[in-house]
Amino acid sequence: MDDSARMWITTVPALDAEDPVVLLGHDHTSESPGERVVSLLLDRGHEGEEGVFYLLPFDLSARYERTGDRLAVVLSTSRQVLAHELADRSDLVREHLPDLPVDAADDDRVILLRREIVTDFVPAEQDGQKQPVLLVDHDGSASLTEVLTRFDKGEAGLAVLNAD
Repeated sequence: MDDSARMWITTVPALDAEDPVVLLGHDHTSESPGERVVSLLLDRGHEGEEGVFYLLPFDLSARYERTGDRLAVVLSTSRQVLAHELADRSDLVREHLPDLPVDAADDDRVILLRREIVTDFVPAEQDGQKQPVLLVDHDGSASLTEVLTRFDKGEAGLAVLNAD
């Protein structure tokens, strides 16, 4: 599935949110190296509301990038966290570590996912902080409607990621 079909600017009714947010789909059954590592890192989250997990920026964070009419979101983790998560997973290290690029904005971070869409949406800021990115963790490919329905049924979870 095209990555642009896995990023949406939308409201999330289940969270009683009226303001649009950036929502990224994450397929935990994917063979993509970045998505496999994201799946490992989601276990580091702390549950807030039922089905909603919060991650520390050191573990997994998002960065907004704008180029013309395109908004991109880059998910990254620190090299230390990645090394810790992969310490007992030599299969993943051999298979995936060489495929994960270093983040040019911060060479202590490794890029796991990058998605972009055409939009004029500008993420809100409050007290100098950009609005978080919501990562919806589900299995298989799905449309926005399917992703939100899965979350409502408890078949998908949301991770709240701090954003730069």
